Amino acid sequence: MPSVTLDFSIQINESVQIGDTLYYANTQDEALENGEDQAFSNTIVEIGVITAINYITGVITANILNSTALPTTSSFILFGKDNRVNMTSLLGYYAEVEFSNNSVNKAELFSVGSEIFESSK
Repeated sequence: MPSVTLDFSIQINESVQIGDTLYYANTQDEALENGEDQAFSNTIVEIGVITAINYITGVITANILNSTALPTTSSFILFGKDNRVNMTSLLGYYAEVEFSNNSVNKAELFSVGSEIFESSK
């Protein structure tokens, strides 16, 4: 299967792993420049499964089908996890969280949630 190598000028997200699926979406400006309608910019295209990552140089290699159009330099790149492998929740017995607002402007916290379960007695 052919592969594609993407070189990023910014730091790669530390959550991305080999085996994750790589996707891209064209930006709205790019779609309009190509004469496509605005809805095209909301289309997410699957590139393929990530086969290699170099966090230092910012390079990701992924499998790609011959029929898949390549992303451009202005495409938005994203990745998805394999739910069969990454099904987990927080582990541990204790957590402490502190929220602070260092702004002089008023700020409002909309929601805070947590997941709690009894793991042992």
